[in-house]
Amino acid sequence: MKDFHTLEDFNFKDRTVLLRVDINCPLNKETMEIVNDSRVRRIVPTVRELMGKRAKVVILAHQSRKGKWDFIPMEQHAKRLSRHLNHPVMFVNDIVGEKAKECINKLDAGEVLLLDNVRSLDCETAKLDMCGHADSELVNELAPLIDYYICDAFGAAHRSQCSLVGFPVRLPSASGRLMAKEIFALKAIFDEPRRPSVFVIGGAKFGDVSPMLDHVLGSNTADTVILTGLAGNAFLFARGIDIGNASMEILKEELTEENINAAREMLARYGQRILLPMDVAVERDGERTNVLIGDLPVSEAALDIGKDSIEKFKKVLLSSRTSFMSGPAGLYEKDGFGVGTKELMLAMIDSKGQSVIGGGHTVGAADLFDLTDRFSYVSTAGGALETFLLGGELPAVEALRYSFRKF
Repeated sequence: MKDFHTLEDFNFKDRTVLLRVDINCPLNKETMEIVNDSRVRRIVPTVRELMGKRAKVVILAHQSRKGKWDFIPMEQHAKRLSRHLNHPVMFVNDIVGEKAKECINKLDAGEVLLLDNVRSLDCETAKLDMCGHADSELVNELAPLIDYYICDAFGAAHRSQCSLVGFPVRLPSASGRLMAKEIFALKAIFDEPRRPSVFVIGGAKFGDVSPMLDHVLGSNTADTVILTGLAGNAFLFARGIDIGNASMEILKEELTEENINAAREMLARYGQRILLPMDVAVERDGERTNVLIGDLPVSEAALDIGKDSIEKFKKVLLSSRTSFMSGPAGLYEKDGFGVGTKELMLAMIDSKGQSVIGGGHTVGAADLFDLTDRFSYVSTAGGALETFLLGGELPAVEALRYSFRKF
C-alpha cells in the first residue's frame, strides 16, 4: 500500500510546482565543464510529465558543496536539461531573493525555471530536524509562491536538509517518477526479495561492510553475501590469511582493530552465508596472474578476484532469483582487471531473477562494459543506497510520508 503521494494524485494544471532533483554532476577540473550528465537525463521523465500536465515548474538542485572545487552555479545544468528536454529551461542566479521570486511569479503553464545552487544557502546544510527545516529561510521565502512540492532527488534522500524535508511539512508533496522507481525497486530487493537472494558487496570501503552484512543477513534480506574487492581482501585478512604487504598497504586506513574484530564477528555469526574469494588476480610482469589463497602472501597487490572465485560466484548468482551488487569486484578501470566485475554482472543478468546494481563505481563499471541497460534496475544513489544497506531511514522519504498523512 502506498504511503506517499505520486504525480497522479494531484492536478497540476496552472499550478506552481517546486521540483527538488539531484543533478549533481562530475566536472572536468580544468575546464569546469560537466563531463557526465546522466543524472540530468534521469529527471527528464518527471519534468516532461509536469510540463505535459501544464504545471509551472521551478527546479531546485545542488552541485557539490561550499568549499569544494566543483561547487559552481547551476547554469550549465539548465543548458543540459534544455537539450535533453528539447525545450528551453530558464536559469536565474538567485534562490530566495527578489530576482528569483519575480521569475517564479512570471512563469506560464508548461515553462521550466532552474534556481541557483541551493547549497549556497547556509540554511540548507543546517543541522535541524524536519520541523526546524520547515521554518528555514528557504522554505519561508518560497513556500508562499508554491502550490505543490515534488521530490525526485533520491540520490540525496539520506540527507536532512531544508530543500528535501522542509517543504513537505508546509505543502502537499509527492515523489517524482525517478524517486518512486528507486524506492519501489529497492523495496523489492530489501523488503520482498525472491529466493534465493544473493548480494555482492565489493568496492573500496571496508569500514561499513560489517554493519551492512549484519543488517542484510540478520534480517534475511540476503540469503548469501559474496564479498569481493577490498572488502573481500579485508575479510580474508580477518580470517587469518596473510594477504601480503602490498594489499595491506591499500587497506591500512580501514584495517583498524575495531573493523577487524567486527569482521571476525560476522564470519563467526553467519559462517557459510558469507562467501570469500578462493583466489585473487595480481599484476606480475605486466600480466594478469592468478594466485590461490593458499599461495599468499605475494609481493603484488590483489587487484581482482581470481578465475576460481569467478566461476564459483557465477554459479551462485546464476541460481539466484534476486541479485544485488554494490561495489565492483576489482580495479575495473585497469586493463585486464575488470574481468571479475564483468563476469559477475553477466551472471546476474543471465539469472532468471531480478538483478539490481547500485552506487557510482558499480554503475560506472556497468557503463564501461555496456551492460547498464541489461539489469532489471540501476540505482545511481550513493549515500541513500548505503543507508538502505545499513537499514536506516531516509529523511526525504520520511518527509513525503509525513506530508501524505498531513495532506
